[in-house]
Amino acid sequence: MSGPTLSDVADAAGVSYATADRVINKRGNVAQKSIDKVRDAVTRLGYVRNVAAANLSRRRVYRLAFLIPTGSNAFFNRVRDHIVQSANHLSADSISVEIVDVSAFSVEALQNSIGDLADLDFDGVAIVGLQSRLLEHPLAELRARGVAIIGLVSDLPTNFRSAYIGIDNRVAGRTAARMTGIAHAGRVGAIQTFAGSMDARDHAERLQGFRDVITADFPALTVLDPILTKDDPAVLYEAACGALQAGSSVTAVYNVGAGNVGLIKAISKTSGTRPFCVVHELVAHSKQALIDNHINLVIDQRPDVEVNRAFALLRALIDDRAMPPMPDLMPTIYVRDNLPADTLNTVMKAQTT
Repeated sequence: MSGPTLSDVADAAGVSYATADRVINKRGNVAQKSIDKVRDAVTRLGYVRNVAAANLSRRRVYRLAFLIPTGSNAFFNRVRDHIVQSANHLSADSISVEIVDVSAFSVEALQNSIGDLADLDFDGVAIVGLQSRLLEHPLAELRARGVAIIGLVSDLPTNFRSAYIGIDNRVAGRTAARMTGIAHAGRVGAIQTFAGSMDARDHAERLQGFRDVITADFPALTVLDPILTKDDPAVLYEAACGALQAGSSVTAVYNVGAGNVGLIKAISKTSGTRPFCVVHELVAHSKQALIDNHINLVIDQRPDVEVNRAFALLRALIDDRAMPPMPDLMPTIYVRDNLPADTLNTVMKAQTT
């Protein structure tokens, strides 16, 4: 036996079919009284909207935007590549995608970019976020226009988005700390940390998780205050050279962000025993650094999975469907011994950060 139809809903609500259709498919221009009647009828009848049929009849095109930091950051280049690959694959499903470049770590630039979206006809946006109250107003305006918003990789202010897709960055930081502590085997040491910006929630959470574990479980180790680099490899190189100069007490380094070409270059020039080193994201240069024994550990957050989830989640939000089941995304730990034979094939191009 088939379920109730839209005609049944219209009859039960005492409105025209056209009015019921406008309410169900959120086309606007309907009085609140009629909206309430239709919604009550939907509940009483147990009507389930046929999203595919509605989209087909309307020739619906999902217009999505991804706000991604600019620069030569190899990780975000990897993210961009996968967005393009996924968009090409999904074009047959009437999905249109635009990548919007945003200056890295600039709250003002992100604020302006989100504000600009309000004047465009996007259905959903995925944003690599920062933490600032300045973002709340443009995000609220975007949501008021019916745009689905999710945080990607680094979260937005939580009350102004529908979901976050990314690893638990505190867990990632705690993992880095556990491995660093074990490597010291009870010896005294000092750990120099680096971060792109503390406005980036992923950077702040990784560092906090790292500190929590070292403080609780490895009291012989000292976590030095982070040197902020804006993920610029040249800045990171100079900072790392200074931290690792002759006579330094630094026994380990942990970079919560990017720019690792500079860090690897500095470590490769270190005389004597090099420090234990943990970085994030398996890209061409970090993979080679593991092979060359310049670093010890890479924590990768699998951006291909994150991008795929972003597409699925945005479509569900736009169609007003339940969010698809998504188990926690756990970071992958890479050492010299478990590297994939060909990391992401052509996506992992030689890059410069």
